[in-house]
Amino acid sequence: MNDLVLIVDDSLTVRMDLAEAFETAGFQPHSCSTIAEARKALAHDRIALIVLDVLLPDGDGLELLREIRTRQAGALPAVVLLSTEAEVKDRILGLQTGADEYVGKPYDAGYVVARARELVRRDTALEPREGETILVIDDSATFREELRGGFEAAGYAVVSAPSGQEGLRIAASRRPSAVVVDGVMPDIDGATVIRKLRLDPALRRTPCVLLTASDDGGAELRALDAGADAFVRKDEDLEVILARLRAVLRAAAAQNADVASVLGPMRILAVDDSPTYLDELATVLRGEGYDVVMARSGQDAIDLLALQPVDCILLDLVMPGLDGHETCRRIKAAPVVRDIPLIMLTAVEDRTAMLDGFSTGADDFISKSSEVDVLKARVRAQLRRKQFEEEHRRVREQLLRSELDAAEQRSARAIAEAKAALVEQLERKNRELEAFSYSVSHDLRAPLRTIDGYSRILLDDCPELVDPPRDYLRRIRASAERMGELIDDLLELSRVSRADLRRSEIDLSHLARGVAEDLQRARPERRVEVRVQPDLVAQADGQLVRVVLENLVGNAWKFSSKTREPCVEFGARSEPSGVVYFVRDNGAGFDQAYAHQLFAPFRRLHDEREFEGTGIGLATVYRIIDRHGGRVWAEGEVGHGATFFFTLPPAQAASITA
Repeated sequence: MNDLVLIVDDSLTVRMDLAEAFETAGFQPHSCSTIAEARKALAHDRIALIVLDVLLPDGDGLELLREIRTRQAGALPAVVLLSTEAEVKDRILGLQTGADEYVGKPYDAGYVVARARELVRRDTALEPREGETILVIDDSATFREELRGGFEAAGYAVVSAPSGQEGLRIAASRRPSAVVVDGVMPDIDGATVIRKLRLDPALRRTPCVLLTASDDGGAELRALDAGADAFVRKDEDLEVILARLRAVLRAAAAQNADVASVLGPMRILAVDDSPTYLDELATVLRGEGYDVVMARSGQDAIDLLALQPVDCILLDLVMPGLDGHETCRRIKAAPVVRDIPLIMLTAVEDRTAMLDGFSTGADDFISKSSEVDVLKARVRAQLRRKQFEEEHRRVREQLLRSELDAAEQRSARAIAEAKAALVEQLERKNRELEAFSYSVSHDLRAPLRTIDGYSRILLDDCPELVDPPRDYLRRIRASAERMGELIDDLLELSRVSRADLRRSEIDLSHLARGVAEDLQRARPERRVEVRVQPDLVAQADGQLVRVVLENLVGNAWKFSSKTREPCVEFGARSEPSGVVYFVRDNGAGFDQAYAHQLFAPFRRLHDEREFEGTGIGLATVYRIIDRHGGRVWAEGEVGHGATFFFTLPPAQAASITA
């Protein structure tokens, strides 16, 4: 291999230990004890990888890392930080500064070398390869040209687009090596662009960097939730943006390489507010050859996952701040990390706690009093499951990619013919899927009625039953009732998805007033101030838009139910891009950080015990507005209400953007 590895550590023992391990593995190690010596080595030698201590006699290793990441010329080496700092915040700072890996002391030399080998192999994608094209999507012509100049100077070919829709069309035709997209644009935002790319089998593995002008600390987690591989603030130096781009290309090359062995080094994230138990857990797992990252709160765990992937999560149930249930919910709601196996740990011997843990998305549940061997076996089982799933997914994607590549090699006429046939096949499959969905939904009702009926009989005819059996029966009935509601909502979502779109001029103000009157008749005891702006009209499907207003006005009515003077408003405003309609309330509101989750099926930001619902209504709204070629988005603040916006462009504009 003979790649040059620079080992920077003031401990002679560490330098000798790592130098021997790297030399045995076929690397060429070079050791130094200070930052000054490291700078000299970097100036004269082409370094493939640096193992860098954070605390050094003549300075901070992070400062040297910043220098390395902003170098003006040459290939940038991969960097592994090595530190005795145990706090997760130290690890996060190191990764944010630009480290490719962070290993805590005491370390396992075999693990360090294994990770180094992966990083060096990954560096084959560090320098631009012939034919690598970067797609830049930004509505600012000045910023697009600035990025073009920097990327082309670094050896990449660049294509650009002024809008999200145009960028998606270019991505479909050019298949870029990576996409750099602005977070805020007038048509569709960067997060939506990335989500659409992730839904396209031919583009879902394309590395994506999301640009943002926000200083919000949660911006990075929201970017990763959208499916971005990295995010960069727009006020960063161009070299930082270029370094991030190189990093995601490097990671993409690693994903396309051989899958890591099950026996390779695995990283476990252990989350517990008890330092004593956390240390004991880390000792046990490190004894099994795992690299263990320790976090003392749910928030620390979430912050770390935004920067560094892990192979398994061990999560304490009872913690101050974010408890295990809420931490699990947030992890399982983020597409980037939700497939990581998560094992819930608890000192509470409670069957209900176990059931609740599984309901939030946990993959396993272990009592802290269990034998150590049981814990180790459960971890191994979850890691094997994850490995098999990743292998199956990789094979599936490779087959699909091969089929797509083969299709591209055919003549234009053959491709066109294969596409009328494909459309016909997809339409047939869609009809079959709809029929299947409808049939299954109806067939599910019979066993549900049986479950509910027998549970009710047991409750009525067996008064001698005591808790917990009686409580279990109540839960069964409540779950059956909720499943019935879900089936109804799924059927409604299916109906609006396949219904023909019949546009005509409709009076939105009249529809909104009608919806509000229906709500008032259903709940005459409530007094809600309803404001409807008069004479609002649009070219749209009246029946489907009524469903939109029923959901949006109904939600405003529901979530303002605990407000002293509830007010629901429907109106519109003019913007350069057209008319924007809105429904506003002064109710419970929501955390804006999770606004992107609102329109996904079954995603709820409020506990159903506080506000009833199934989480399908807003997904239905999104589907209807999208079919009209419009957009829908939301703004809110906890305790200060919410506003939902949507557009209904004319038929001609909708067909252009579809």
